[in-house]
Amino acid sequence: MSYKEFVQDLKQNIVRSRYIAARLANQEQLKLYFKIGQMLSEKINAENWGAKVVEQIARDLQQELPGVKGFSYTNLKKMRHFYDSYGAPVIGPSLTGQLQTSFYSISFTHHILILEKCSHEDARLFYISQAAEQFWSVRELEHQINANLFKHQGNMPHNFNKTLPENIKSKALEVFKDEYLIDFVNINEEDDEGILENEIVNNIRKFIMSMGKGYSFIGNQYRLEVNNNEFFVDLLFYNRHLQCLVAIELKRKKFKPEYAGQLNFYLNVLDDKVKLPHENPSIGIILCKQKDNTVVDYAIKSIDKAMSVGTYTHYHAHSIPENMKEFLPDAEALGKML
Repeated sequence: MSYKEFVQDLKQNIVRSRYIAARLANQEQLKLYFKIGQMLSEKINAENWGAKVVEQIARDLQQELPGVKGFSYTNLKKMRHFYDSYGAPVIGPSLTGQLQTSFYSISFTHHILILEKCSHEDARLFYISQAAEQFWSVRELEHQINANLFKHQGNMPHNFNKTLPENIKSKALEVFKDEYLIDFVNINEEDDEGILENEIVNNIRKFIMSMGKGYSFIGNQYRLEVNNNEFFVDLLFYNRHLQCLVAIELKRKKFKPEYAGQLNFYLNVLDDKVKLPHENPSIGIILCKQKDNTVVDYAIKSIDKAMSVGTYTHYHAHSIPENMKEFLPDAEALGKML
């Protein structure tokens, strides 16, 4: 082993050890917070204490543990919420396997965000697993929850069942979504696909976050040549989990059947001229403003290249309270005004 290799080996061991130490520390912190939440919940219920008692407990703890942070009134309430939401069986022996690993891999802040924004257990467990598996920051997690990834993942119209190899069919359904939130773009109603594409490229990291896991950006207006004729794919990615190229076509209007034919042509050329021998067949996505799923199904069901059709939105539909919507313009109208 050379000196350089030896130093790299030392580095890998240090990084691995620090990661394990941080993971174990996070696990112990979650167990402590859960235990504190349990003690608070059981005592308050047994003694019928009011909310003011928790404020007093927080003050007393600060006096007993001067300089120790993390046990404010707000955090104690969150610890109780943590316990009340999951209950002893979740933290106990029934939490096994990959779920246990995922549960203890994300921070307390991640958990509280999930609890506050997701009311159903299935959604909570989904976001716990995804946040752990993809190493989401709290901000990235919030973005995916706001985009309603749990609802939209795997629900888009597609022809994967007859066009993809069995080994990646289920993975593809996990990767692609029915609707994508791209609230980072700044576009108006009259802007065309070129402006939308430029906005996405200028915010490519955020777009990859909205797309999901495993994407690497290859380029926009990716050039294809067929008998001295040039054609350009709007956005081209590679997905590591699927081991394939992913071509994305952007449309500012409602889906039309001819869009599928155009994308099918691109996928044929990509598979013939760009795809490497060990890679899986390319997959295409049409992102449009609106779609009729019945029209989409008829348009793609006889195509032998894998594709799906999704929609995008660039604003939060729920961002304006219901009782204020009649008084305020929507996002696009406000953009025009500005």
